[in-house]
Amino acid sequence: MNNQRILAHFHESAEIKIQSATVLAAPIAAAIELMFAALSNGNKILVCGNGGSAADAQHFAAELVGRFERERFPLPALALTTDTSILTAVANDYSYREIFSKQVQAFGQAGDILLALSTSGNSGNVIAAIEAALEREMRIVALTGKGGGDIGKLLTDADVHICVPADRTARIQEVHLVTIHCICDGIDVALFGGDAND
Repeated sequence: MNNQRILAHFHESAEIKIQSATVLAAPIAAAIELMFAALSNGNKILVCGNGGSAADAQHFAAELVGRFERERFPLPALALTTDTSILTAVANDYSYREIFSKQVQAFGQAGDILLALSTSGNSGNVIAAIEAALEREMRIVALTGKGGGDIGKLLTDADVHICVPADRTARIQEVHLVTIHCICDGIDVALFGGDAND
């Protein structure tokens, strides 16, 4: 791979992030407000996604349960992508579409948040998780791209849709990661105020 191709990846990533910043600032702020309110009321955040989005789900949960950039008490977040016994049992006994929705039914309660990640907005098992969460009177924060797909059509006015204005999966995932860091930072600031470096 020549240097020009590598540079093109960096430049395209930077350009998509700059374009996304203006479009996504308001929904990211809304997501922070929704999640902070839920956490303040003793609720939790469940997170799901496939592939790279599964890694992002685990990343987000780790930042909340551990820490982001400052010391604080652990916050309740659970990645629904990590228990291989649950995932394989549900996929084998029911269907792969239900691997997250069964867990939402088991762990989700009214007032909890489901953070749902799908770069296409069309992941069947993420859609099923959203449907289960809505039935349980949970609120949804959806991270998508490519116009939002079917997930965008499921969300209510009480939910938050963060749809990256891009079609390339890698670029969408890169913006999702920045978004996750923005949300973690926003939650910390809402909890403690100021700057982690103050």
